Amino acid sequence: MTHLFDSFSVKQLHLKNRIVMAPMCQYSVTAKDGRPNDWHFVHYVSRAVGGTGLIIMEMTDVEPDGRITDYDLGLWSDEQIPAFARILDACHQHGAKIGIQIAHAGRKAEDATLPVAPSPLRYPTEGYKTPKELTSDEVKRMVERFAQAARRAVVAGADMVELHGAHGYLIHQFHSPLTNQRTDVYGQNLAQFGMEVIQAVKQELPSSMPLFMRLSAMEYVDGGYDLNHALEICRQYKNAGVDVFHLSSGGEGPPGQRRPGNFPGFQVPLARAVKQSLEVPVVAVGMLEDPAVAESVLGNQDADLVAIARGLLRDPYWALHAAVSLRVKPEVPVPYSRAFH
Repeated sequence: MTHLFDSFSVKQLHLKNRIVMAPMCQYSVTAKDGRPNDWHFVHYVSRAVGGTGLIIMEMTDVEPDGRITDYDLGLWSDEQIPAFARILDACHQHGAKIGIQIAHAGRKAEDATLPVAPSPLRYPTEGYKTPKELTSDEVKRMVERFAQAARRAVVAGADMVELHGAHGYLIHQFHSPLTNQRTDVYGQNLAQFGMEVIQAVKQELPSSMPLFMRLSAMEYVDGGYDLNHALEICRQYKNAGVDVFHLSSGGEGPPGQRRPGNFPGFQVPLARAVKQSLEVPVVAVGMLEDPAVAESVLGNQDADLVAIARGLLRDPYWALHAAVSLRVKPEVPVPYSRAFH
């Protein structure tokens, strides 16, 4: 018995296995105007050919100045939809499900002339600009930008949408006491912005489509929030409409006394805590590329899905090789079948 190659369903999203390709920015220097190009086509479709159950496309931003760099993807215009649809359609032809991670970098928008954020606090390393504090009206307009990006993802053919609430980007900046020093409603309840984004995005998704959310379940900078704070934020986000949490950590500033691990599975306890506390499906991520480790995470019921990041950068066919390693018959495309006899 193996778990990694069991099917999994949430709402009407049916996955052939429990393997998720974590969203990873490509920073392709030939990307223009937020549109994915031939690099992205080959990058994602090869992982579909390689047997990945769910592919989550990289951080895709809701406005040009919401990108980390000018080489990032975006869905702020209907004109960008066809380039995404081309990739999503091709991945579907190889049996994969594929979604898009929607985001805004906030104060971590490196190439923006004037980044925006909940509060005018500069990211604490060299090279970042002091952001402009969003007014309450501007926050409302930002919520609408997330909703419109989600609408475009649905039109493009996405099977799911993920909101990026981790790694020090805009949604994370709002729910962190370190970066949100507002006195309006968005400071009085640190989950308010995220909840409004979730509710607005859900209005644009078919009722059958699950909404995922990536969230940093712990901050490492001195004075950063701990797991208990994250659990309360997740509870409010679940009530607002999140169906699956994708648990990572950090990203809000350089680590202080509390530091991230550097070993396989170091973030798995965070996923397990959210799963058990909120009784919600979760995705674990972080150095899980050894198939035996990935299998153990599922076997121990620490998570429902396992996200592979750098392992899938190194090996587009990670899922096929994992099946061989776990002595499961891989679902090999016919043109490659002679290599797996």
